[in-house]
Amino acid sequence: MAIVATPARRRAGSRFRRRETWLFYAFVSPWIVGFVVFTAIPMIASLGLSFTDWDSFSTPRFIGFDNYLELFTEDPLFWPALGHTLYFAAVSVPLSLLIALFLANLLSRPMRGARFFRTVIYIPALVPLVASAMIFRWLLAPQTGPVNGFLALFGIEGPAWLLDEDWVIPAIILLSLWQVGAGTILLIAALQGVPPELYEAARIDGASRAQRFWRISVPLVTPILFFNLITGMIAAFQVFSQVYVLTDGTSGPSNASLMLVPYVYDNAFRYYHMGYASALAWVLFVIIMIFSVGVLRSSRGWVFYETEVRR
Repeated sequence: MAIVATPARRRAGSRFRRRETWLFYAFVSPWIVGFVVFTAIPMIASLGLSFTDWDSFSTPRFIGFDNYLELFTEDPLFWPALGHTLYFAAVSVPLSLLIALFLANLLSRPMRGARFFRTVIYIPALVPLVASAMIFRWLLAPQTGPVNGFLALFGIEGPAWLLDEDWVIPAIILLSLWQVGAGTILLIAALQGVPPELYEAARIDGASRAQRFWRISVPLVTPILFFNLITGMIAAFQVFSQVYVLTDGTSGPSNASLMLVPYVYDNAFRYYHMGYASALAWVLFVIIMIFSVGVLRSSRGWVFYETEVRR
């Protein structure tokens, strides 16, 4: 027997839908207001300021594209800062992915004390970056640091790390690798979600453990690898706290660790070139977008989703 929607039922359904709509907007309104006030409006304002000469106190003076022209043609520090940032991202992001995948493969297997080791791996991700950087300043001290002390046991003279132009960025990379716990936990969850019958079928067919890992495990966790790659890359381009704390805000020695976000901070709040800093920030935004779009496009060829049917 067909149920006929009476006018009363239609009105009740309409009121219910309106109530659900209002409840939805009520719950998401704090995020919407926060995004508009603290993200969207400042971004639009910074875009306008990037075409001005402004010292944060006087009235902004419109200068057109002069900030961008100076940035690309006259600034002696922009290209080194960009090069250091690319160097940091190109080394730290792939290493973080590989280490997280290796640790996840070990800790996803049934073993005694697995929960303890997973906790130990994840704890560094909970430590604030400033505290982590202070710890690494002590660990990497040239004369009294435990790292160089450990190397001395094998007759190796450790570098000056934060005081050496050639080693300061590798030191910052080491700090970034110390905090791979969050990505590792995600990969552990993904690996534990792989159907065990796939491994069993491959084992019966004679596949080795390495073949099962590379032909089954890795393809099925590529969505998590893709997520870690995108978030890690964006974070690498925006690195600030590690550089600022490890080098006491100097980006030393001799600007050897100068990166784009610290350079934006220096121009905005140390030299009061707010218009120029805004131009730098937008150039960084465009660079991040270019790399992100490139990774997104490349993902079609290597990211596999279980529900996806490829033709």
